[in-house]
Amino acid sequence: MSHKFSHRVASLFIALAIAFAGVTPALAAPPSNDDFGSATVIGSLPFNDSVDNTEATNETDEPIFCSSSPQTVWYSFTPISNAVIHVDMDGSSFSDTIFSIFEAAGPGFGGLSFLDCRIFGNSLTFSVQAGTTYFIQAGNIFSGGGGDLHLNLQEIPAPSNDNFANATVIPSPLPFDDSVDSFGATLEAGEPTPSCDFGQTDRTVWYAFTPDTSGPISANFNFHNFNIVMAAYTGTTLVNLNEVSCRIFGNTLTFQATANTTYYFQVGGIFGDGGPVGFHLDVTPPIVADFFYNPGDPSKFDNVDFCDNSFDPGDVGFQSMTWDFGDGATSTDNCAAHQYAADGDYTVQHSVTTFDGRTASTSQVVQVRTHDVSIIKVGAPRSASVGQTRAITVSIKNNRYPETVRIELYRSVAGGGFELIGVSTQFVPVRKGNRTSQFTFNYTFSPQDAQVGKVTFKAVVFIENANDAFQADNDAISTPPTRVGRTSYP
Repeated sequence: MSHKFSHRVASLFIALAIAFAGVTPALAAPPSNDDFGSATVIGSLPFNDSVDNTEATNETDEPIFCSSSPQTVWYSFTPISNAVIHVDMDGSSFSDTIFSIFEAAGPGFGGLSFLDCRIFGNSLTFSVQAGTTYFIQAGNIFSGGGGDLHLNLQEIPAPSNDNFANATVIPSPLPFDDSVDSFGATLEAGEPTPSCDFGQTDRTVWYAFTPDTSGPISANFNFHNFNIVMAAYTGTTLVNLNEVSCRIFGNTLTFQATANTTYYFQVGGIFGDGGPVGFHLDVTPPIVADFFYNPGDPSKFDNVDFCDNSFDPGDVGFQSMTWDFGDGATSTDNCAAHQYAADGDYTVQHSVTTFDGRTASTSQVVQVRTHDVSIIKVGAPRSASVGQTRAITVSIKNNRYPETVRIELYRSVAGGGFELIGVSTQFVPVRKGNRTSQFTFNYTFSPQDAQVGKVTFKAVVFIENANDAFQADNDAISTPPTRVGRTSYP
């Protein structure tokens, strides 16, 4: 009998003996904090615990949030003071970590109020209140997993300007910059809720500034990575603060400050958010008054559109604006249309006023020039023969400004339409009255012209480097058509 066979037979007899004796192999025991009622009590922070949750179980009616967990353990914590706590499962031997935070409002699972949860190695920072008991349910997501479970808690210290009474004093003169991590900040009892905040303000820090002179000041943020709210107040205590202004999502807060009045700036997170913040306070930069108009080279036939393009670094916005178009006409619209009666250089003045009374103005010179040339006549011979070269004359009228023009000459083709046969760029002087400038193209008649039997010439003129104010008279055709034969006409 082989040794391997003997070993198998021996194992079989041992298993049968155990079965007949009613004995089962011993299994690893669940961890001591497997059940909610046996939760490990967290006495002080920082806290770090390691437990093997391989044999951990779920109790009947155990709460499930974020995701189910088949192998959970429990912890409880009752802080002696208000604090901000950071929780993670770093160091666990498995990656499918999950933990949920509950506040105990009553006994058992029915008394638990769910606060938040994290999965797959993510951490959580939340505020705790003195004397309130919190439970932490920790485990893994996938069945048959688990292992070395680590739970870590540490208190995040509050910043020095967490409370109103300890507001950071901003010295004069401005500007002032400060960096603070608001994760550890708390919300004092009696703190005002900013009027522009549509969520739950939390994790607030405070600044105080007393200006030496009156004038506009602006507060904003050099950086932040969470939903942020800021409000400015006057007063001396939390109970008698009066809001001056309020902004959310990092928008600039600007107001007119009065000399020797102390202003308090409350900076907080919306929906409990917090993190690193770069606070900035400075004298509000001047308004940048600006406008644009279209078209950029208007004529007296054009409605010129003037539109405000001003910028307020204080982010207050503009209450009013005025236009002086330089010819006696005015407007108070944001965008205004204006037509000039005659050519000329007009100085357009534009002034703006913000809601807090700051003003600025600017001006631009608008040059109104009415450029207009027209084709009076396209002269062509009444008849021609194949191979004959004849002159086609284009007469152009120009009574306004000396112009450089491009003249395009076309001939009619079989089946309809026109074909380009010549281009010429010419200078056209100003000629008063009905006098014109004439430009000549030499054209040699072709067999295709004879096949059709007649040719009509069309000329089109374009002003170079300017817009023609009246383009309806920029093209003309020869009349009557030139008759074309294979021999000369008499």
